Amino acid sequence: MSAPSQPSFQNSVIQPIASDMEAVNTVIRQQLHSTVPLVNQIADYIIGAGGKRIRPILVLLTANAFGYRGAHHHDLAAVVEFIHTATLLHDDVVDESSMRRGRETANAMFGNAASVLVGDFVYSRAFQIMVAVQNMRVMQILADATNVIAEGEVLQLLNMHDPDVTEERYLQVIRSKTAKLFEAAAELGALIAGASETDIASAAEYGRSLGTAFQLIDDVLDYSGNSSDIGKNIGDDLREGKPTLPLIYLMRHGTEQQRELVRACITSGDEQHFDEILSAITTSGALDYTKQEAEKSAARAADAIASFANSQFKDSLLQLCAFAVDRNH
Repeated sequence: MSAPSQPSFQNSVIQPIASDMEAVNTVIRQQLHSTVPLVNQIADYIIGAGGKRIRPILVLLTANAFGYRGAHHHDLAAVVEFIHTATLLHDDVVDESSMRRGRETANAMFGNAASVLVGDFVYSRAFQIMVAVQNMRVMQILADATNVIAEGEVLQLLNMHDPDVTEERYLQVIRSKTAKLFEAAAELGALIAGASETDIASAAEYGRSLGTAFQLIDDVLDYSGNSSDIGKNIGDDLREGKPTLPLIYLMRHGTEQQRELVRACITSGDEQHFDEILSAITTSGALDYTKQEAEKSAARAADAIASFANSQFKDSLLQLCAFAVDRNH
């Protein structure tokens, strides 16, 4: 089953869960409050940065797709957003990033130490909320996901400035660092709604494949997007020495001169030859290849939930597959 055509994200994806999203935003604001002023200051800054909140959306849509009636999906949606936010705070410190979502990163605004420590606060607050749900399997899913994400962060660190990273090694990072939390979010929604084990597994596969598609398109946008649209500097991956799939493809299929240039830039994180590499990536078909791989992942996500009962929530899940691969931010 192929993913459907590109939707209006707000109308087609969010509209069926608009009231749930408001409830989640309330939980987020309440749970990020601290008696420590700097925690509140940075937390407010993070909330103000916005973001698509795809992971909370997955919890809400899958829970509703199986007819969940309760409030725990709001809490768990906040938990996955907190885990994601904590990883971003830590990521930006590790990557020495200065811009995210069109604004200065928290580490640029408040310093590395404050960002790391508030990231720890957000992580631990997520686990406090998780415990309050009083479901051991929920805790297991989220604890496992958090551990795998941490492993993915380390794997990415090992891959930095390494021009010999293979496509499989890179995809392993994506599955761990990005797709795992998508997987956990969809799995949790199905679990708390009392879905069958088969449907819970299908929801997990949906999230895993959707998360992979999202990250691959992020890789494309790093070389083809607009800074104001994607909210960060174009070419950041190359400057940070990250061998993402477009570069890996170019290394495999480009000319000897192109391969040597990419090797040197990945090794040194040199942006001096960025325009030359961007031209090579575009003409070599590297971006087309990466987008095709993202489309395959999105189609796998759509296939995974084909057996779910028809509903507006399933429609939104399918529309997310289209949004994942056909977006400019």
